[in-house]
Amino acid sequence: MAKGLIWATAEDLARNRGRVLSLYRQLLRSLNSPDLPLNLAARLAKKAEVRAIFVVASEERSLHNIGDLIDTAEYSLSVLRKGKIPQTIPVY
Repeated sequence: MAKGLIWATAEDLARNRGRVLSLYRQLLRSLNSPDLPLNLAARLAKKAEVRAIFVVASEERSLHNIGDLIDTAEYSLSVLRKGKIPQTIPVY
C-alpha cells in the first residue's frame, strides 16, 4: 500500500483483492471444521455473518480499514484453526 495516502488507489485494490478473497474462502472453510462446537444452524449463521461482513467491506476504499479487515480476518482464522470460536468473525 502506498505510504501517506488515506484512500486506496486502483493498484492498491487490485493488490489486496487476491489476499482478501483467499482469507474469505479460508474463513468459510474453517467454519466447516468438525473441531468447532457448532451445530448446523450456528455454522450457517456464522457463515452468513462472514459473507455479510465481506460484502460490506467490498465497498471499502480506506487503506486503514482494508488493513484492519485483513488483520482481523487473519486473527480470526488463527483462532478458528485452534478449534475455538472468535467473538465475531471478523470484526470490521
